[in-house]
This record gives sequence, C-alpha cells and structure tokens, in this order.
Amino acid sequence: MRSLCFSFAVLVSVVAGTAQAEDLFLVSASYGKNVIALCERDGAVLWQFKTGGPERGHTGHHEIQMLENGNILFHDDWETVKELKLDGTVVWSYKSSNVHAFTRLADGNTMIAESGRGRIIVVDKDGKLVSETPLGNDGRGSTRQAEVLASGNYLVCAEQPGTVTEYDAKGNIVWEYEIKTRVYGAIRLKNGNTLICSGSGNSVVEVSPEKKVVWEMKNQVPDTKIELKWTACLKELPNGHLLIGNCHAGPDSPQIFELDKNRKVVWEFNEFELVGNGMACWDYVDAKQAAKVRKAVATLKAE
Repeated sequence: MRSLCFSFAVLVSVVAGTAQAEDLFLVSASYGKNVIALCERDGAVLWQFKTGGPERGHTGHHEIQMLENGNILFHDDWETVKELKLDGTVVWSYKSSNVHAFTRLADGNTMIAESGRGRIIVVDKDGKLVSETPLGNDGRGSTRQAEVLASGNYLVCAEQPGTVTEYDAKGNIVWEYEIKTRVYGAIRLKNGNTLICSGSGNSVVEVSPEKKVVWEMKNQVPDTKIELKWTACLKELPNGHLLIGNCHAGPDSPQIFELDKNRKVVWEFNEFELVGNGMACWDYVDAKQAAKVRKAVATLKAE
C-alpha cells in the first residue's frame, strides 16, 4: 500500500518569510527506496510519497517533473507515466513502452520518449496521439534523457551507442555528439553549447556546436572530495549556475551539487538515508513555484 507522509517540523517553517523565498528540490529514487520527496536545500523533507516498485531492484524513477498546477509527473515502472496530486491521487496516466523520459509541455500536451518503440510521441490530455517522431538507427531509439529545445527539436541521449542527438520534428538528425559512454543526460545551455552528463563515463562535459570540448571534469570534482559516478540529470539555473545529478556515488558524495559560473561547488545535496544509492532523477522548483507548493502542503496538513 502506498502511503503519504509529511515532515511536520518543516511544515511549521512555512509561516516563516525566509522559507517562502527559497527554492525546493523534488527528488525521486528507486533501488528499494521507492520514494518521491520535496526537500529544502538543507535536505529537510517537506513532503514525501512512497511509490510502487520492488523492495529491492530498479524500476522506473528515471524522470520526474513538478508541474505548474502543483502536481507531479512521474513513473514508478517502465510503462506508465502518471500525474500525481500532492494528496496521493493519480489524476492522469498514459501507458507506453519502456519509458525513461517525458515532460509536460506548455500547451498541456505531454512528450514521451518510448524506447520500446524507438520514437518520441506527444499526447494530449485525453491520451490522443498528437505527433510522432522516429528516432535514429543503431540503438539511438533506446533513450535515456530527452529534452525539448526552444526550437522545438529534441535533444536525446542513447546509452548504446553512446550518443547525444538532436532531431527535428520529422526525426532528421541535425546535430550529434558521440561521447561513447552509457550517456544519461544532456541540455542545451544558454550559450549554445551542450552540457552532457556521461552516465557511466563518470564525467560532465561541455561541447560547442562544432563538437569541441570546452570544459570537462572526470572522476572527481576539482578541489573537492566529491567522486563522480553515474552522472545523470542536470539543469542550468537562470543565474548561470549548473545543477548536476550524481547517482550511485555512495554515502560520502552528494546526489546533487551546484556549480557557480566558475565551475566551483557552492552547494551539495546528500540525503543518502532518504534516497539511497539510486536517485537518478530530480527536478528544481524555483522560489515562486515553491511558495505555491508550500501553501498546498500546508493546506493538506490542515485538512
């Protein structure tokens, strides 16, 4: 039976003005933890939800998104994408095929990368297929992270053959970088370069449109004791800082860390007891959205 849990101590802090101005992190872990949680920057748990999944082993939890309406888009198996209210109610779902990536679009439709069918689809709120984009050959259809770019193109990671590929809506390859690892995540930076979390390559790499490496860190974050393991999700913040996901790194290295514009660590998230060694995905909740989420959680507490 799934259960909904709250951290009452943190709920008390909702009334504090400083708490309202701070961002949150939505974290998601399987490998026996089977949990989704909203956390403060100091790791305090604001809200958590126990998901489905085996007590041991890995299922789902490769993508998660905090939606504008305050709900959460997630999966806890490889087939079904679900929209969850904070009270634990599933209000939307779509059954697919070997899913590792998805996102709710601004128009309300949902993009889903179907590794099982080697394509990206867009479906509407009624589950009707809006569009279909075939992915490349030689394993390129077996995706991990997939992002929708500002151009409408897709930036897609494939573990085998270890490529980061940009497709147009018709499935034509318009750019590709061969990193040759079991690559997990990539984003297009505001400067036009592509930042890649290499997965099994234990590295973070920034490459130019001309495919030149302009910055890289491998195995360990310079000037720290942070070991890089299965680098996964990543995000660029409005201030230019970078958030890097670091899965399977054990209890002594953070699961997420933040780099400033000089690529120096300015913040670490290490909540091993909560998420264990299998937190591959998370989402950043900015201060404006976080204020709405705190209000929603407080309302649930009061009911």
